[in-house]
Amino acid sequence: MRIPIVAGNWKMNKTIAEARDLVNALRDDLTRLAADGRVQIVLCPPFIALPEVAAQVQGTPIKVGAQNLFWEAKGAFTGEIAPTMLTGWCDYVIIGHSERRQYFGETDEGVNKKTKAALAHRLTPIVCVGENLAQNEAGETAAVVRAQVRAACAGLAREDARRIVIAYEPVWAIGTGRAASGAGANAVIGETIRGTLAALYDAETAQAIRVQYGGSVTPKNVAEFFAQPEIDGALVGGASLVAADFAAICRAAVR
Repeated sequence: MRIPIVAGNWKMNKTIAEARDLVNALRDDLTRLAADGRVQIVLCPPFIALPEVAAQVQGTPIKVGAQNLFWEAKGAFTGEIAPTMLTGWCDYVIIGHSERRQYFGETDEGVNKKTKAALAHRLTPIVCVGENLAQNEAGETAAVVRAQVRAACAGLAREDARRIVIAYEPVWAIGTGRAASGAGANAVIGETIRGTLAALYDAETAQAIRVQYGGSVTPKNVAEFFAQPEIDGALVGGASLVAADFAAICRAAVR
């Protein structure tokens, strides 16, 4: 059984004080929802707020994730965050988000290196894949997503691949209010992502790996995604910044 996972990506939002306030508003609800193991909940604040958020959720089933990392353990890489710096604060790390690819030149090769680095340091990678609007309209979704999944998994043994989470985030749906349909996202996840994983490994591994949907997920549309058999949760952006909205999405995952 694949336990659904709901991750809140706060992006470049929330100061340390604001992060503390948001966690305080969420902690009791999220603790109750995650207590019986039917859903895993991850909060992904900016780097500077990681210690504060980790302290606020210590002793609860709520997990903490980072929004990025670098693949080297240390060195002269000004402005980067090593996986060793996240150890002890985080359980998860988002890798290859479309904004990293679009604005910061993140490549498929870099995503693969970061995925391997995360796994080597006992962090669970949430690897993002997805096509942009032009690719979607040109009918290239399957080819683009398949190539991204293959690249992310290059050189990963079967047992390591089973430890990753994949987030299907069509770029045209992120922050636009224009979410994919539940059926459409389910088809990409089931046919393209799991189909690619089955070809790389085997059908059992493809089914074991959790695959989320992300892209303008809200309390109003999330039930449509969670009702789909191939979707194992959500990577939530803007709605994760509003305590009531994120709690509602997590409740929908439990249901």
